[in-house]
Amino acid sequence: MIDLDGTMVDTLGDFVAVLSQVLDDLALPRVSREFVEHTIGQGSEHLIRSVLREVGGSQDQYEPAWTLYQRHYEVLNGTHADVFPGVEAGLRQIRALGLPMACLTNKPAAFARDLLRRKALDVYFDHVFGGDDFERKKPDPLPLLKTCEALGTSPATTWMVGDSSNDAKAANAAGCPVALVSYGYNHGQPIRDVRADVYLDRLDQWLVPV
Repeated sequence: MIDLDGTMVDTLGDFVAVLSQVLDDLALPRVSREFVEHTIGQGSEHLIRSVLREVGGSQDQYEPAWTLYQRHYEVLNGTHADVFPGVEAGLRQIRALGLPMACLTNKPAAFARDLLRRKALDVYFDHVFGGDDFERKKPDPLPLLKTCEALGTSPATTWMVGDSSNDAKAANAAGCPVALVSYGYNHGQPIRDVRADVYLDRLDQWLVPV
Protein backbone atom coordinates (compact mmCIF):
# COMPACT_ATOMS: atom_id res chain seq x y z
CA MET A 1 0.00 0.00 0.00
CA ILE A 2 1.56 3.26 -1.12
CA ASP A 3 0.45 6.79 -0.30
CA LEU A 4 0.25 9.36 -3.10
CA ASP A 5 0.79 13.01 -2.11
CA GLY A 6 4.28 13.51 -0.72
CA THR A 7 5.20 9.87 -1.27
CA MET A 8 4.96 9.30 -5.01
CA VAL A 9 4.10 12.73 -6.37
CA ASP A 10 5.09 16.21 -5.19
CA THR A 11 1.63 17.80 -5.38
CA LEU A 12 2.26 20.82 -3.17
CA GLY A 13 2.20 23.15 -6.18
CA ASP A 14 -1.22 21.80 -7.20
CA PHE A 15 -2.66 22.43 -3.73
CA VAL A 16 -1.26 25.96 -3.61
CA ALA A 17 -2.60 26.83 -7.07
CA VAL A 18 -6.05 25.37 -6.43
CA LEU A 19 -6.45 26.97 -3.01
CA SER A 20 -5.28 30.32 -4.36
CA GLN A 21 -8.03 30.23 -6.97
CA VAL A 22 -10.64 29.16 -4.42
CA LEU A 23 -9.70 31.98 -2.05
CA ASP A 24 -9.64 34.51 -4.89
CA ASP A 25 -13.15 33.41 -5.88
CA LEU A 26 -14.31 33.88 -2.28
CA ALA A 27 -12.58 37.28 -2.02
CA LEU A 28 -10.44 35.95 0.84
CA PRO A 29 -6.67 36.40 1.33
CA ARG A 30 -4.38 33.63 0.11
CA VAL A 31 -2.47 31.31 2.42
CA SER A 32 1.27 30.76 2.30
CA ARG A 33 2.89 27.80 0.59
CA GLU A 34 4.35 26.80 3.96
CA PHE A 35 0.90 26.71 5.57
CA VAL A 36 -0.39 24.45 2.81
CA GLU A 37 2.62 22.14 3.13
CA HIS A 38 2.04 21.76 6.86
CA THR A 39 -1.72 21.21 6.50
CA ILE A 40 -2.15 18.73 3.65
CA GLY A 41 -2.39 15.02 4.29
CA GLN A 42 -5.55 14.61 6.34
CA GLY A 43 -8.09 14.87 3.55
CA SER A 44 -9.67 17.69 1.58
CA GLU A 45 -12.31 18.54 4.19
CA HIS A 46 -9.66 19.10 6.86
CA LEU A 47 -7.58 21.15 4.42
CA ILE A 48 -10.39 23.45 3.36
CA ARG A 49 -11.68 24.01 6.90
CA SER A 50 -8.14 24.73 8.11
CA VAL A 51 -7.58 27.22 5.29
CA LEU A 52 -10.83 29.03 6.07
CA ARG A 53 -9.81 29.36 9.71
CA GLU A 54 -6.35 30.59 8.73
CA VAL A 55 -7.67 33.42 6.54
CA GLY A 56 -10.47 34.46 8.89
CA GLY A 57 -13.24 33.03 6.74
CA SER A 58 -16.46 31.57 8.09
CA GLN A 59 -17.07 27.83 8.30
CA ASP A 60 -20.38 28.65 6.61
CA GLN A 61 -18.24 29.16 3.50
CA TYR A 62 -17.14 25.52 3.54
CA GLU A 63 -19.75 24.27 1.06
CA PRO A 64 -19.07 26.91 -1.62
CA ALA A 65 -15.33 26.51 -0.98
CA TRP A 66 -15.60 22.73 -1.45
CA THR A 67 -17.52 23.18 -4.71
CA LEU A 68 -14.90 25.61 -6.01
CA TYR A 69 -12.09 23.34 -4.82
CA GLN A 70 -13.47 20.39 -6.77
CA ARG A 71 -13.95 22.51 -9.90
CA HIS A 72 -10.45 23.97 -9.87
CA TYR A 73 -8.72 20.74 -8.83
CA GLU A 74 -10.29 18.81 -11.69
CA VAL A 75 -8.74 21.29 -14.14
CA LEU A 76 -5.34 21.76 -12.47
CA ASN A 77 -4.75 18.21 -11.20
CA GLY A 78 -1.12 17.33 -11.92
CA THR A 79 -0.30 20.62 -13.67
CA HIS A 80 2.03 21.81 -10.91
CA ALA A 81 3.07 18.34 -9.70
CA ASP A 82 6.07 16.12 -10.39
CA VAL A 83 6.84 12.49 -9.66
CA PHE A 84 9.58 12.25 -7.04
CA PRO A 85 12.97 10.88 -8.18
CA GLY A 86 13.21 7.12 -7.87
CA VAL A 87 9.47 6.52 -7.60
CA GLU A 88 8.81 4.94 -10.97
CA ALA A 89 11.92 2.75 -10.73
CA GLY A 90 10.88 1.73 -7.21
CA LEU A 91 7.38 0.81 -8.37
CA ARG A 92 8.86 -1.31 -11.15
CA GLN A 93 11.07 -3.10 -8.62
CA ILE A 94 8.17 -3.84 -6.29
CA ARG A 95 5.93 -4.95 -9.15
CA ALA A 96 8.69 -7.26 -10.40
CA LEU A 97 8.43 -9.17 -7.11
CA GLY A 98 4.92 -10.19 -8.15
CA LEU A 99 3.30 -8.59 -5.11
CA PRO A 100 -0.18 -7.02 -5.29
CA MET A 101 -0.07 -3.23 -4.97
CA ALA A 102 -2.56 -0.53 -4.03
CA CYS A 103 -2.36 3.23 -3.88
CA LEU A 104 -4.01 4.33 -0.63
CA THR A 105 -4.45 8.07 -0.14
CA ASN A 106 -6.65 10.54 1.71
CA LYS A 107 -7.03 12.45 -1.58
CA PRO A 108 -10.51 12.10 -3.13
CA ALA A 109 -10.49 8.93 -5.19
CA ALA A 110 -11.39 10.56 -8.52
CA PHE A 111 -8.54 13.05 -8.20
CA ALA A 112 -6.11 10.30 -7.15
CA ARG A 113 -6.96 8.06 -10.09
CA ASP A 114 -6.77 10.94 -12.53
CA LEU A 115 -3.40 12.07 -11.17
CA LEU A 116 -1.96 8.58 -11.42
CA ARG A 117 -3.15 8.36 -15.04
CA ARG A 118 -1.69 11.75 -15.90
CA LYS A 119 1.67 10.76 -14.43
CA ALA A 120 1.57 7.26 -16.02
CA LEU A 121 1.76 5.56 -12.61
CA ASP A 122 -1.67 3.91 -12.71
CA VAL A 123 -0.29 0.83 -14.50
CA TYR A 124 1.51 -0.31 -11.36
CA PHE A 125 -1.55 -0.64 -9.13
CA ASP A 126 -4.18 -3.32 -8.73
CA HIS A 127 -6.35 -0.93 -6.70
CA VAL A 128 -6.53 2.80 -6.03
CA PHE A 129 -8.44 3.91 -2.93
CA GLY A 130 -9.08 7.52 -1.93
CA GLY A 131 -10.25 9.29 1.18
CA ASP A 132 -13.89 9.05 0.15
CA ASP A 133 -13.84 5.29 -0.51
CA PHE A 134 -14.21 4.36 3.17
CA GLU A 135 -16.11 5.62 6.18
CA ARG A 136 -12.91 6.95 7.79
CA LYS A 137 -9.56 8.25 6.58
CA LYS A 138 -5.98 7.67 7.68
CA PRO A 139 -4.76 7.84 10.48
CA ASP A 140 -7.69 5.54 11.21
CA PRO A 141 -6.65 1.94 10.41
CA LEU A 142 -9.89 1.15 8.55
CA PRO A 143 -8.65 2.13 5.05
CA LEU A 144 -5.58 -0.08 5.47
CA LEU A 145 -7.60 -3.05 6.69
CA LYS A 146 -10.07 -2.69 3.82
CA THR A 147 -7.23 -2.36 1.33
CA CYS A 148 -5.62 -5.53 2.66
CA GLU A 149 -8.94 -7.29 2.11
CA ALA A 150 -9.03 -6.05 -1.48
CA LEU A 151 -5.46 -7.19 -2.04
CA GLY A 152 -6.11 -10.56 -0.42
CA THR A 153 -3.20 -10.08 1.99
CA SER A 154 -2.66 -10.16 5.72
CA PRO A 155 -2.02 -6.80 7.45
CA ALA A 156 1.00 -8.29 9.21
CA THR A 157 2.71 -8.90 5.86
CA THR A 158 1.41 -5.84 3.97
CA TRP A 159 3.61 -2.75 4.00
CA MET A 160 2.27 0.79 4.20
CA VAL A 161 4.62 3.23 2.45
CA GLY A 162 3.96 6.86 3.26
CA ASP A 163 5.41 10.23 4.14
CA SER A 164 3.70 11.24 7.37
CA SER A 165 2.62 10.38 10.87
CA ASN A 166 -0.88 9.72 9.47
CA ASP A 167 0.46 6.77 7.50
CA ALA A 168 2.49 5.49 10.45
CA LYS A 169 -0.38 5.78 12.95
CA ALA A 170 -2.75 3.99 10.59
CA ALA A 171 -0.22 1.25 9.90
CA ASN A 172 0.58 0.72 13.56
CA ALA A 173 -3.10 0.52 14.46
CA ALA A 174 -3.78 -1.91 11.58
CA GLY A 175 -0.80 -4.11 12.46
CA CYS A 176 1.04 -3.36 9.21
CA PRO A 177 4.78 -2.72 8.85
CA VAL A 178 5.49 0.84 7.74
CA ALA A 179 8.13 2.54 5.59
CA LEU A 180 8.37 6.34 5.56
CA VAL A 181 10.03 8.49 2.90
CA SER A 182 12.24 11.35 4.04
CA TYR A 183 11.15 13.89 1.42
CA GLY A 184 7.41 14.19 2.10
CA TYR A 185 5.29 16.70 3.98
CA ASN A 186 4.57 15.31 7.50
CA HIS A 187 2.98 18.53 8.77
CA GLY A 188 6.34 20.27 9.11
CA GLN A 189 7.75 17.75 11.57
CA PRO A 190 10.94 15.65 11.14
CA ILE A 191 9.95 12.30 9.69
CA ARG A 192 12.50 10.39 11.77
CA ASP A 193 10.63 11.48 14.89
CA VAL A 194 7.86 9.16 13.69
CA ARG A 195 8.33 5.47 14.49
CA ALA A 196 8.73 3.31 11.38
CA ASP A 197 10.29 0.02 10.36
CA VAL A 198 12.18 1.58 7.44
CA TYR A 199 13.09 5.15 6.38
CA LEU A 200 13.67 5.81 2.70
CA ASP A 201 15.41 8.61 0.83
CA ARG A 202 14.24 7.18 -2.48
CA LEU A 203 11.68 4.52 -3.28
CA ASP A 204 14.08 2.68 -5.60
CA GLN A 205 16.66 2.18 -2.85
CA TRP A 206 14.51 -0.35 -1.03
CA LEU A 207 13.02 -3.72 -1.83
CA VAL A 208 10.11 -5.09 0.18
CA PRO A 209 11.09 -8.20 2.19
CA VAL A 210 9.16 -11.19 0.90
